[in-house]
Amino acid sequence: MRPFARHVRRAALSASAISMLAFAPAAFAQDEGAASDDSDGEIIVTARRRDERLIDVPVAVTAISGDALEAAGAIDVTDVQNQAPNVTLENSRGTNSTLTAFIRGVGQQDPVSGFESGVGIYLDDVYLNRPQAAVIDIYDVERIEVLRGPQGTLYGRNTIGGAIKYVTKRLPQEFSLKARASYGTYDQADLVVTASAPVSDLLRVGVSGARLSRGGFGDNLHLSGVENYNKDVWAGRGSIEFGGYGEPVFIRIAGDYTRDKSDPRNGHRLIPGLQSAAPVLGDVYDTRAGLAKPKQDVEAYGLAMTVNVDFSDSVTFRSISAWRKDTSFTPIDFDSLPSVDVDVPAVYRNEQLSQEFQLLYNSDRLSGLVGFYYLDANSTTDFDVILGTTGTVLSLPGLNAFTSGDVSTKTWSVFGDFTFDITEQFSLSAGGRYTSDKRHSRILRQTKIGGSSPIFGGTAVPIATITNFDGRAKFTDFNPRVSLSYKPTSDHMVYASYAQGFKGGSFDPRGDARIAPDTNRDGLRSYDEIYDFFLFEPETVDSYELGYKGSLLDGNLRVALTGFYGDYKNVQIPGSVGVDANGDGVFESFAGVTTNAGKATFKGVEFETYARFARDFAGAGSSLSFTGNLGFIDGDYKRYIVNGVDVSDLRRIQNTPRWTMAGTLGATLPVADGDLAMTTTLSYRSKTNQFETPSPYLDQKGYALLDASLVWTAPSERFSLGVHGKNILDKRYTTSGYQFVATGADGTPVLNAQGLPTPTLGLEGVVTAFYGNPRQVFLTGTIKF
Repeated sequence: MRPFARHVRRAALSASAISMLAFAPAAFAQDEGAASDDSDGEIIVTARRRDERLIDVPVAVTAISGDALEAAGAIDVTDVQNQAPNVTLENSRGTNSTLTAFIRGVGQQDPVSGFESGVGIYLDDVYLNRPQAAVIDIYDVERIEVLRGPQGTLYGRNTIGGAIKYVTKRLPQEFSLKARASYGTYDQADLVVTASAPVSDLLRVGVSGARLSRGGFGDNLHLSGVENYNKDVWAGRGSIEFGGYGEPVFIRIAGDYTRDKSDPRNGHRLIPGLQSAAPVLGDVYDTRAGLAKPKQDVEAYGLAMTVNVDFSDSVTFRSISAWRKDTSFTPIDFDSLPSVDVDVPAVYRNEQLSQEFQLLYNSDRLSGLVGFYYLDANSTTDFDVILGTTGTVLSLPGLNAFTSGDVSTKTWSVFGDFTFDITEQFSLSAGGRYTSDKRHSRILRQTKIGGSSPIFGGTAVPIATITNFDGRAKFTDFNPRVSLSYKPTSDHMVYASYAQGFKGGSFDPRGDARIAPDTNRDGLRSYDEIYDFFLFEPETVDSYELGYKGSLLDGNLRVALTGFYGDYKNVQIPGSVGVDANGDGVFESFAGVTTNAGKATFKGVEFETYARFARDFAGAGSSLSFTGNLGFIDGDYKRYIVNGVDVSDLRRIQNTPRWTMAGTLGATLPVADGDLAMTTTLSYRSKTNQFETPSPYLDQKGYALLDASLVWTAPSERFSLGVHGKNILDKRYTTSGYQFVATGADGTPVLNAQGLPTPTLGLEGVVTAFYGNPRQVFLTGTIKF
């Protein structure tokens, strides 16, 4: 048992610091403001939950304003990954709306119940407990912030790897109406309308609606009329605000709703069918997936209330209350072929209720906060596993293996973080967090007959119960943070910091009791043996940073340089294995096996810069600018035990390229009494491993993407017209995939006599890939009243 974590069983087997915002002439400001330019061009952020100059904050944070995102033609939150170093934000496998997020090598790819994200996703300071419906479309956004490294002493939920904060706009004090429309390739047609109005001097109401649609990048060649990688989304937000704008009390009640009825997002086979000899398709966006039920449908909605009360110039009380719910039906065809081989109809259901209280203090030399956070959440994943003719059980027609994982979480924490100015040049920050996580997991696995389960439109009934597990565990931990900063002048700062992050343990929701080790060798699987097999422990990371931030040449050159080292312990590695319960050598299903792999270390460097030059070179207001970021990370497993053997030399850090870099060259010119802004961005990501075990099929080699935008804004700024190009060179690159074929310990495929892979699940062999978006070109027009 690890000394820092304790679990109790009761169960029964029944901005960046240099930000895009900082770089752009148009910055944002708001009452509680997260980032803004003051009158002297200083960048103000609230990465530490209080207004501070960017250069004064000893935290690695990238902040991108809504205006900057709109000018760049950003579509959803995954577009942010190239704006910050050492960040990966991708659509998860087989979905348009589930998010896979990694920061500095820490994250979580598996979206099923029981696994927490290593990166916290926040919508208006509300933590999203699950990754489903977390690929948030960019509209009505004030800013997006990316905080790198553990943030547990500042934010409601513990965030071991970092945090992504999506902040919507506050309502203005006067009537406002804005409409933005886009049309482009693949029949992209988007419309976003936002309106707000004051009811009185203190009360304001606002609403936003979005219709986001696009044809598929490819087609399902087996199911008539079904596209692949299309988009069919309706969304809306509404809010009521009271006070603010200098008043001592501010109250905001907000609700949001999203409905995604896009067609299923199916993969591209990288190998021919091993039984059918179906050839590999020529277009990577096409598929032959035959699973049509359940119909793809994602629905997410929530309510939140934020209350800020200024008791004095020094003391502020803040309350954040929220409720959220989402449901995702999805047909996952692992083999992407018409035949029933590895078909997995699935549904994810999530609900959460959270409450956070903060008390903030700010004086001449001491500032900080103390807080309390509570989360009550439930997450359920139900899915069938329908295989081809395999094994002695599933050789009968119409049989499938059904799994239901139901995980309830009750967690509370207290946290605090304060900064004391020792002198005008030296400041000391210190904080801590105590977390108590309780898990209650119910895992049901059954063999059914009669096709798919009723929840997916079928009539299957259970004929055998394989697993019926009910378990509880409790995990507690304390995590500290400390930093020391030195400012030789007001335009330069160096800092050193240490922070520890924590992510609680749980039970693998896909566990199969039949494959639990018989540790006492009595020929039976006792409850304790199953409990220990399903359970995985918490993980922690000790993060060290050394950084410099500087503003030179009267603010025309800004730089941030950060070096970091992370000691990652008890790493949680979700995995899937084939199940051969009857010992006939043929896998009848698959089950989850999650282990705490051991130990890994991360060390790296991050560099961000902004330079503005050639002012007025082509008339008043003209200028050139360059924005750049570069990330390097060396991640290495030091211990990774599999079946008693350390295979760390053969394992890689997933979804974490060694190098990330991006550069944007911009020019602003006076044209037709307005301003013409031109930008071009080149980004690069080095080789990316999809899993810990290398895959010659799915691992993506290094690649570069080229984007460009051209936006003209009228003199009154009430109208703008832009053209945007994404992935202009039309690069094909893998973002995720499924693989169920035999490999050696180093990931080398085991080939048969015909030189083809050996399947470990199903008959056709599963090696399917999902790809990033192809070239897209679209026009955008915006009008404001």
